[in-house]
Amino acid sequence: MIKKILIIISTFILILYLSFYGDIFDFNFNQGQISSIKFIFKSYLIVSSVCFITGELTKNYSQIDKVWSLVPIFVVWYFTLSSNFNPRMILMSVLVTIWGLRLTYNFSRRGGYSIYFWKGEEDYRWKEVRKSISLFRSNLNWSLFNLLFICFYQMGLIFLFSLPILAAWQGSENAINYSDYIISFLMLLFIITETIADQQQYNFQSEKYRRLRNGENLEGMYKDGFISNGLWAYSRHPNFASEQLIWITFYMFSVSATGLILNWSIIGCVLLVILFFNSAKFSEEISSKKYSKYADYQKSVPMFLGIVKKK
Repeated sequence: MIKKILIIISTFILILYLSFYGDIFDFNFNQGQISSIKFIFKSYLIVSSVCFITGELTKNYSQIDKVWSLVPIFVVWYFTLSSNFNPRMILMSVLVTIWGLRLTYNFSRRGGYSIYFWKGEEDYRWKEVRKSISLFRSNLNWSLFNLLFICFYQMGLIFLFSLPILAAWQGSENAINYSDYIISFLMLLFIITETIADQQQYNFQSEKYRRLRNGENLEGMYKDGFISNGLWAYSRHPNFASEQLIWITFYMFSVSATGLILNWSIIGCVLLVILFFNSAKFSEEISSKKYSKYADYQKSVPMFLGIVKKK
């Protein structure tokens, strides 16, 4: 796990260096864009700090999860307002709002929020991380991990994968065109597939725990312990796959605006893909220990996208 974290952070630093000092990507921010970036950066520092302090005081280390779906909405609309409502940026902001409200609802119904904002569901994986890595059994080391990775790195990632809207602002002299509508359709499609995947998972978990509460016999998937039908018969993490595709597609708006297939705002979706890959691998390590048939599921169904093998 430590190796994975180091790879993620090293990749982050490398891409930042190449973006800002390697002259690979073109930065030509005007004064209005620079002012907006400064405000967004201050917001990043404030929100990250609040999440860190709240997590340390309450010992609930999923504070970032509470704002994961909300911060991008704030970021994109702030840039859109600052641009005097560029049409392409309005379209991008509407799509991010649809994504964010949907994800917020899904997180809320799973117990993610509470009337006491510091409470709510905590990601079970953080306890597993701390338990499995002896280095993190020290309170100081865990607090540093919470500060640097859970809060500041992940919050930075949230801001970064939202930044294609800033690149779109840079290319605002290029009018919205048919490619933007194709991109919009694809992004909506991936939001829909993520919605379906989350709903299938929610239905499965609700029914599984209903049967357990009522002392009913568990059969089929419910006996296996994990969902393997619907979209989950084609991908072990269809919601994760959709989430990555949503933000890769969002990046394509910057390509449409700037005419550059590779531009500086790609950093966010690249780091997101790396994070989700490692997060899914760690989750599956836990699932393999809990469910005896999970290894067979791994052999027959791809992690994200790919060819489904015949059983």
